[in-house]
Amino acid sequence: MNDGNAAARTPLAAIAHQAMLQRGLQPDFPAEVLAQLAGIAGPARSEGPAIRDLRPLLWCSIDNDDSRDLDQLSVAQPGADGVRILVAIADVDALVAKDSAIDAHAATNTTSVYTAAGVFPMLPEKLSTNLTSLGEGADRLAFVVDLTVSAAGDVSTSDVFRAAVRNHAKLAYNAVAAWLEGHAAPPDRVAAVKGLDAQLKMQDGVAQQLKRSRHARGALNLETLEVRPVFSGSDLTDLRPDAKNRAKELIENFMVAANVATATFLARRQFPSLRRVLETPVRWPRIVELAAALGYKLPAIADAAALDAFLMQRHAQDPAGFADLSLAVVKLLGSGEYAVDLPGTAPEGHFGLAVRDYAHSTAPNRRFPDLIAQRLLKAALAGDPPPYSLDELRTLAARCTAQEDNAAKVERQVQKSAAALLLVRRIGAQFEGIVTGASEKGTWVRVSSPTVEGRVVHGFEGLDVGDAVRVQLIRADVTHGFIDFARVGALR
Repeated sequence: MNDGNAAARTPLAAIAHQAMLQRGLQPDFPAEVLAQLAGIAGPARSEGPAIRDLRPLLWCSIDNDDSRDLDQLSVAQPGADGVRILVAIADVDALVAKDSAIDAHAATNTTSVYTAAGVFPMLPEKLSTNLTSLGEGADRLAFVVDLTVSAAGDVSTSDVFRAAVRNHAKLAYNAVAAWLEGHAAPPDRVAAVKGLDAQLKMQDGVAQQLKRSRHARGALNLETLEVRPVFSGSDLTDLRPDAKNRAKELIENFMVAANVATATFLARRQFPSLRRVLETPVRWPRIVELAAALGYKLPAIADAAALDAFLMQRHAQDPAGFADLSLAVVKLLGSGEYAVDLPGTAPEGHFGLAVRDYAHSTAPNRRFPDLIAQRLLKAALAGDPPPYSLDELRTLAARCTAQEDNAAKVERQVQKSAAALLLVRRIGAQFEGIVTGASEKGTWVRVSSPTVEGRVVHGFEGLDVGDAVRVQLIRADVTHGFIDFARVGALR
């Protein structure tokens, strides 16, 4: 676990530790991992005939204020056919060999687990926050995804190669967004690096072009609320929504483009790949019902472009309620999964992103599918055969899907325990909420102030995803993360 915040959150940490064990995740690194780790003295060497030296470029990272596992950097260069966007991705494979002890642990969990108690990293922090992290001022080995973006926001050409890079400024989402949106002066780190302000504005302009192009093709405009715990010393004081902003959009659009480019690069080289897919939603009729209740007619057959047009309209008409609508739609779309794509076959695609070719590749310190992707890329670049058999890839796809689901359940469970800590003294209080889940397993509602989700145990009959209700808190169990509500009325 991330020792930097464990001490202040010991009760929640114990809950998180047990929840991981119950879900088949390893919260601690075994002895063989620590033994291998002790033998890693420094970062991978970033030189050789196949390694380009791109350290002088004005690379920077943008992430959460407290993030240290930095996977990506970006830089923009003007060109005759558009703007060239370079996305550098940490070469984790250079220090984490396939089938090594560290790799075996990563393949077991397949993801870092981010809980209100702290982070349970997929890789030891000596690697993920240091030797394989693209930290400020450090020379690191990376894969670079090279994208040429036209004025219309289309990626006209793309390539992948290896390079040495250096992060010239570690930046944070909120500060960069406030500046880009015109609400604040440039962050100190931006002002301190000559030319970085113009560089970031160029990146922002291209990211917005990519966004417009994606949505024109049917990518869904969704703004679900991510919740971050707020501590005062050792005391949990709030669960605060972490809203979307311009800087997050910049990174999101570059990462989507880089993931598409990775998938297409492997396809061009006739390599198999691990794709992230989201099939056409089974519960489309319920999405149609939600739209109809808001005066909008969606087609009977699932159509991403039509759904996005509805979402854009609702965002303009009701920005305050858009997060609730987004959450309902996300729940009804269902979960994505990993699948093996074979050369010469038509991939299933990703309904929510409106792309056919999509492979997670931009977060190898945090996600195992991304580490698999860069091993495939490395073999393709070297002219070697794929390092995984098709049977291995199919097994890993199923495991990554299952463990991602388990990690999400752990994160939700610990968040509920954190929420119960905040609510345990408010039994009997009433809240306005929105139904986020309705099935034979139960009915769930999300409320705000604090932003938490709980089960409706009385009066749930007839409720469905997207319904707005008033509920009363009747139980808060910190140990088990149970938050129970009773329905006391409908809002509309």
